[in-house]
Amino acid sequence: MTDSGRLVIFVTGNESRGDDAAGPLLLQRLEADLPAGTRVVREFQLQVEHALELCGADVVLFVDAACALETPFEFCEAEGKGAVSSFSHALSPAAVLDVFRRIEGTEPPPAFILGLHAVRFELGEALSAPAEEALGEALAFARALFALPRSEYWREMAQACARSLPRFGKKRAV
Repeated sequence: MTDSGRLVIFVTGNESRGDDAAGPLLLQRLEADLPAGTRVVREFQLQVEHALELCGADVVLFVDAACALETPFEFCEAEGKGAVSSFSHALSPAAVLDVFRRIEGTEPPPAFILGLHAVRFELGEALSAPAEEALGEALAFARALFALPRSEYWREMAQACARSLPRFGKKRAV
């Protein structure tokens, strides 16, 4: 199946909790670059009802702060099945895809995760230096994704990230 480019972006995070603001801040910096017709869902947490947002999508992107990354950001294809709960949100992206599968009786659209390096999540904290660096590096990468919102292209980009190509994020000492 060839995508027509209908994109849904889930941005999770809380702008009042330090690096948890990374996802919403990235979206703010990218709003002018989003493909026409993109549907953006902004939430603190992913919930079961978010599975319905996948209807009619050709490709899906989940953007969120991520702990313990070795690079400023990571980009990968989302797993198709997931637990009902996760560490930081009511549902993981994989669980949202699984809920879609259960309620719609069909496979969800191809979905990808853009995780931004984060270290602090306390209420009232500012963005940390690693999260600020992650935003800067992820900005150009996300623009490249949005230039061609097609699952085949995004899959290639995810494979390039998995090979740790310097173009898509430098290795960081933990």
